[in-house]
Amino acid sequence: MTAIKLLLVIVGCIILLHQVLARVVRRFWHFPAPAFISHVLDSKLRRRVQPPEKLIEWSGIAEGLTVLDLGCGSGTLTIPYARAVGENGRVCALDIQPAMLDLLARKLARLENEASNEHGRGKGAPPTASLRIQEPPANVGLIRASAHQLPFAANSLDVVGVTSVLYEIPDPQQALHEIKRVLRVGGYLAVTEMFMDPDYRLKSTTVREGQQAGFILDQAYGNFWAYTVRFIKPEAS
Repeated sequence: MTAIKLLLVIVGCIILLHQVLARVVRRFWHFPAPAFISHVLDSKLRRRVQPPEKLIEWSGIAEGLTVLDLGCGSGTLTIPYARAVGENGRVCALDIQPAMLDLLARKLARLENEASNEHGRGKGAPPTASLRIQEPPANVGLIRASAHQLPFAANSLDVVGVTSVLYEIPDPQQALHEIKRVLRVGGYLAVTEMFMDPDYRLKSTTVREGQQAGFILDQAYGNFWAYTVRFIKPEAS
C-alpha cells in the first residue's frame, strides 16, 4: 500500500470514528451547535461543500425578498443571503444562542469598519482594495428566538432557509409548522443537510418530514453528502 493510500485510509477511519462518536453523543445529549465551532462553520471546506451561491440558487432567494436564516449561527450564509436580496430585500438572522448572534454582530461591524477605512483612503488606495472589501449589508436584522415560536406574523416571509439545523431542533415538526405559518402562500422552505453534521438525516427523511408538515416538494438538489430540499407552502394550509 502506497503512503498516499495509507494516509487516505487513516483519514477515512478518523472521519468514521468522529461520525460514530458524534452521533452517539447526540443521541443522549441534544443541544445546538456551540459557538466555539464557528471557525468550522465558516471554514473554506464548508464553503466548498455548501457553496453559498448554490444554496442561494437552490433556496429560491432573489432580489427584493424577505428571507429568514433560521439557526443562522455566526452568519456563514446570512451575509451572502443579504447581498442576494439587495437593498430592497431583508434577511432576518435568527438563532437561539446569544453567543452566535454576538459573533455575527461582530462580523458585520468588522465589515463596516473595513469598508469605512477603505473609503477613507480615497484616490491613494491600492487598485486591488475594492476587490478585498465589500460593503456590509445594512438589510440584516438579528433576532434571538426559538424555532418553536417564531416572532413573525403569519404569511410574512418569502423564503426560510434551514441549513444543518432542522434536526438540532428538539421538535422538528413543531418548527416546520411554525415555518409554514410565517411563510406566505407559494413561499419556499429550503432545508439543507451535510453528511459531516452529526445531526444529518437522509434526503428521504427530510422530504417525508416536510410533507408531513403540509409542504409540497418542489425540488431536491445535491447528493448523499450534501443536499438541499426545497418545499413550497400550498394555498390550503
